[in-house]
Amino acid sequence: MSIDDRAIDLREAFLRELLGEAGDIARAGFARQAGETVSMKGPQDYLTETDGQVESHLKARIAAVFPEDGFLGEEGGGEPGAQAWVVDPIDGTANFARSIPHFCISIAFIAGGEVQLGAIVNPVLDEVYLARLGRGASLNGQPIRVSGTTDIAATSFEMGWSNRRPLARYIGALNELFEAGSNVRRGACGALGLAYVADGRSDGYAELHMNSWDCLAGLLLVREAGGVTGPFLSLGGLLAGAPVLAAAPGVAAVLSKATAIPLLAGPDLVADAKEDDQRRIA
Repeated sequence: MSIDDRAIDLREAFLRELLGEAGDIARAGFARQAGETVSMKGPQDYLTETDGQVESHLKARIAAVFPEDGFLGEEGGGEPGAQAWVVDPIDGTANFARSIPHFCISIAFIAGGEVQLGAIVNPVLDEVYLARLGRGASLNGQPIRVSGTTDIAATSFEMGWSNRRPLARYIGALNELFEAGSNVRRGACGALGLAYVADGRSDGYAELHMNSWDCLAGLLLVREAGGVTGPFLSLGGLLAGAPVLAAAPGVAAVLSKATAIPLLAGPDLVADAKEDDQRRIA
C-alpha cells in the first residue's frame, strides 16, 4: 500500500505536535518519580507509571486524528496493519527510574513497507530529532550528519545489551571491538544511542536484539543522516524484533564483522555515502 506526500505532510505536522505533548508528560513524570517504587516487567526490565501515561496519550491522539492508522506500542502492543505508528513511550526506563536524564520517547510512522517518519525526543535536555524518508534528519531543526570517522582507533561505538541473546555473544563482540582499537560504551537507551550515531556523537550502535519501537525511528535518522544500517525490517523485526546495527560508513564494516550483523548497504560504503551527499546537494 502506497501513501502520498500530502498524507505524510499531515502526519509530519501532527508528529511535531505529539512530540511536545508527550515530552511534557514525560518531563513531569521524571520530576515526580524520584524515590518512588518502580515495578519490574522482567529481569532488568523496568516499568514506571509514566510509560503508561505517555503511551495512552499518544494512542488516543493518533486514533482521534488518524483512525485509519494502526498502532504498535511497547506497553500495550497492537496491530500495525498496512500503515502504523510504532511507539516506545519511555526508552531508557532504567535510567528514568534512577533519575538519570538519559531517556527518550521514540515514535515512528511506517507505511508502504518503509519507515516514513521517525522522531526521538529527550524531554529533559530539550533535544528533538526528526527524520523523514528522503528529506534528511535534524536536531532541533538543524540538519545533522553522521561522523566522517574512518580510523578505528578514533571510534566510539555503543553496544546495547539484550537478555534475549546469549551473554557470550555480547562479550565476544565487545572483545573484538576493543581489540580492533575502538572505545565501546553503553548508555542503556538504545533509541538515543541510534540518535547519537545520526548526529555524530557516536560512530556506531549495535544490539543483538531490539524491538521495533526501540529502533525504527533511530534507524531512519541514521540513514537520512548519511549512515548505514542493518536490514531490520526484512529480518521480521517489526513484530518479532531483530538485530540492529547503525554506523558511519567509514567504520560500519568493522562493527558488522564484530557483531555478525549484516549491512543493508553495498560493500563500497564510503563511496555510497559520497554519492548520497552529491545527490542531496544537487
